[in-house]
Amino acid sequence: MDIGVVFQCDPPAREVVSLAKRAEAAGFSHVWTFDSHLLWQEPFVIYSQILAETERVMVGPMVTNPGTRDWTVTASLFATLNEMYGNRTVCGIGRGDSALRTLGYPPTTIGELRDCVTVIRELAHGRTVSYRGREVSFPWVSGGALEMWVAAYGPRALALAGEVGDGYILQLADPDIAAWMIGAVRRAAERAGRDPAAIRFCVAAPAYVGDDLAHQRDQCRWFGGMVGNHVADIVARYGTAGAGSGSGAAGSGAGSGAVPRALTDYIAGRRGYDYAEHGRAGNTHTDFVPDEIVDRFCLLGPVSAHLEKLAALRELGVDQFAVYLQHDDKAGTLAAYGESVIPALGGTAPPAGAPEAPAPRSGVVDVPATAG
Repeated sequence: MDIGVVFQCDPPAREVVSLAKRAEAAGFSHVWTFDSHLLWQEPFVIYSQILAETERVMVGPMVTNPGTRDWTVTASLFATLNEMYGNRTVCGIGRGDSALRTLGYPPTTIGELRDCVTVIRELAHGRTVSYRGREVSFPWVSGGALEMWVAAYGPRALALAGEVGDGYILQLADPDIAAWMIGAVRRAAERAGRDPAAIRFCVAAPAYVGDDLAHQRDQCRWFGGMVGNHVADIVARYGTAGAGSGSGAAGSGAGSGAVPRALTDYIAGRRGYDYAEHGRAGNTHTDFVPDEIVDRFCLLGPVSAHLEKLAALRELGVDQFAVYLQHDDKAGTLAAYGESVIPALGGTAPPAGAPEAPAPRSGVVDVPATAG
């Protein structure tokens, strides 16, 4: 299992670069960042510096979206970084949340996300794509590669991840819910005629190593609020009826509904969301999140507790756990993972360069002229 890390692009940007260098030295395989330009600094500028000062880590957004940049611009950013630093980028992408909502826009549609994944991947590989009624390509790309990892909670987005994603990102670390979500992605891949084993699975969640559980919960409670904000959209669309029959005392929900009941039940006390505090420890709008949810969604406690949950996730087929590092002991958690967790999992930093690119596909890939 690979271990990645997720940073916010808070100023000073040099500190993000410094943390990325420490992560690589500790054996982390991936360095991800948020991508929300009104809340944090521009990640692609920071990626260039991270790549220049490291040798192995893969970098990319967790997650970008189809709405804040033209798709060809996003593809060019990735392709340029890959040309400079040897195919060391990965694109996490979703419908869009904070980056769009802070502009007053709703998340993009599933159809737009599907088309965007195709356009960015094809262009970054140096292939031709039909975009807005015009055939476009990057003539300067040679040997390009870029994996597109789709973040999803809802049924249509999960299906999309299985149908077109190179990877799937689940932003919570509860093994029961992860099993439900991963199963949905795999079934979608099978229906689409794809090999489910070809899809990589990433679970991302806050991790905090230590013995003071009460303090760790308070520092990571923001995550339950962030997940609840995403789930609220799904509940608004599909409702809660039939969202899973429940499993055990915790009611993980493995039924046939839109999402597991464990995700829909706890947001009953949610009263709204303040993007000014998005992803911030100690924010003021997540008091509805109970300790049980924090414990289930995050990795807390001593190293042994982290290893136990990571082993359970690995058994489900999770290829990477990405540590959300938004709390008051970033250095301690980075060090603990480097010294105790990564070696115990047998993880090592990946060799320089991305995985081998998929075989080129012939012909022009068409995207509707109305997309984007």
